[in-house]
Amino acid sequence: MPHLGPTELLIILVIVVLLFGVGRVSKIGGELGSAVANFRKGVEDGSKKDKVEDEPKA
Repeated sequence: MPHLGPTELLIILVIVVLLFGVGRVSKIGGELGSAVANFRKGVEDGSKKDKVEDEPKA
């Protein structure tokens, strides 16, 4: 797999901004951020549920 340095990533970012525009790129970034937050929340909720189910019932 090719190594992407900071220069290459910057060029790719400029091309994406030129193609989609700043507004669309920021909207995609916001949607991606909220998706990651929801995923983390779901993982935490799932692990809490597993811990409650694993505890012995007295």
